[in-house]
Order: sequence, then structure tokens, then C-alpha cells
Amino acid sequence: MTRLLVVEDDPDLALALRVLLARRGYEVSVAADGREGLRLLFAERPALMLLDLLLPGLDGWEVLDRTRDMSDLPVLVLSGLGDVDDRVRALRSGADDYLVKPFAHAELLARVEALLRRSGPRQWAGEPAGDDLLLVPERRAALWHGTEIRLSDIEYRLLQVLVRNRGRVVTTEQLLERVWDDTTAFGRDRVKFAVLRLRRKLRAAGGPSAHDPLEAVRGLGYRYESAPARTTGTSDRGANA
Repeated sequence: MTRLLVVEDDPDLALALRVLLARRGYEVSVAADGREGLRLLFAERPALMLLDLLLPGLDGWEVLDRTRDMSDLPVLVLSGLGDVDDRVRALRSGADDYLVKPFAHAELLARVEALLRRSGPRQWAGEPAGDDLLLVPERRAALWHGTEIRLSDIEYRLLQVLVRNRGRVVTTEQLLERVWDDTTAFGRDRVKFAVLRLRRKLRAAGGPSAHDPLEAVRGLGYRYESAPARTTGTSDRGANA
């Protein structure tokens, strides 16, 4: 059964969400504050989190930030904050969707189902991110073939975005927005040179026989690829970087 985590301090709404989601067949855990939410998140590793922002003690913004240091699980924000600035801030901070209170039950269920349908296998801090790569968020570092690589904040975010979209092309514009918060054409060289620096660090740590997971897709952007089976032929790797 798919487990969901609801982090909501309004007991009436929390109960209503538990009943609504349980009737749809989900297993539901509820936390009334941010600290309890993080404890349950780490202990139970749910498939999706529904998160209020205005929580007592540790607020939802901090919970969202710490969640993204631990996992890429889908996060649906449920909040009475309806301003565009709040929605944009939440989405840029790592939320996958945002629903303003009060909301229709049918819409909530549809958004939960859509997020679960689109999400792949969850990755958590302390677990391999693919191949011989392990992301270490608390140190902004990565382990590649057993060797720790110290990364700048930009390099870490760049690698994190590419890994979370493993096998899919992330365009240069998307990387500028998600890593640098910049969508200008002038910033395109930032991506190119950041990928070059990151690739050099991976090569230095992995040695000449290690697979290069960073693939440049001509005219589009970049992709993180798992080690391929041994085949013959040429690669487009390095075309843009």
C-alpha cells in the first residue's frame, strides 16, 4: 500500500485528509508540526508528502528545505498563503505542486495521483544516486567510485538536478532556472563551464576507466546517464561542453 505523509497542524483538516486519502486506498501518517514531520519522513520514507507551510516551531519552509536535502520525493504544498510570490517561492524551493486552501477534495486527489504517477523511484540521502555515485547533501559533496569530491554549491545543485532527471535531457534554460535562478541567454556559458568543471572532478575521482555520466545533447542541454552496456559506435558526449 502506498504511504503518504500529511504535515498539518489543524487537527480537523488533518483528520479530514487522513479519512479522504485512506478511503482512496492510501496508508496515511500525520504529523502536527515540522519536527514530527521530519521524523516521520526519515523513519517511514513515504511516497509523497502533503505539507502545510504555517506550522508551529519548525515551519513548512524549513521542512521543505530539509526534505530536499534528504530526498526527491514529491511534495504537494497545501497552504492558506495564496499570493503568487508564495507559490513561486515554494516551487523554487523544491515543491512539486501547490494547492491553496480551501480546496476541493476531488482536485486534491487528482493532484496526488498525478504526482505519484509522474514520480520515479525515490532517492534518499545515504543511498546511491546511481551507478557508483552517492550524493552527500550535508557536506555538499559526492562520492564517485568511492572517492569523495568536494563541490561548490553550484556544482552540487547542478549534479543533483541532473541526477534527479536521470536519463532525461535537462535543457540549458531549465538548468539556468533551477541551479542559478537565471533564464537569460547570457548565462548559457555558465552551464557549459560548470559542466566542464564537474566533469573534470568526476574524471579525477573515478580514474580513466570510469564511465562519464554527463552527456551533452547538441542544441538542447545535458543528461545524466547510467553506465551503458558495452557497445560499439560513437558518442555525442562533450559536443556542447
